Amino acid sequence: MAMKIVEECINCGACESECPNDAIGQGDSIYTINPELCTECVGAYDTMQCVDVCPIDGCIVPDLEHQESKEELAAKYARRH
Repeated sequence: MAMKIVEECINCGACESECPNDAIGQGDSIYTINPELCTECVGAYDTMQCVDVCPIDGCIVPDLEHQESKEELAAKYARRH
């Protein structure tokens, strides 16, 4: 499942450089996560780096519209790297 950034985002940009897949970018009013690139850091880290560095609790949440298993996320990461 990809992650998504919700409206509580304060546009600090802390998450953007932490993403191993370059899935995070500046949107119109808040940062956004491209679900086609997001692997929840599976294959790169043990924890989701964007969530770890975000200063706002609950700002980066699961994107229920883009659900994938850990195996699918690992395969997506392997294809990209």
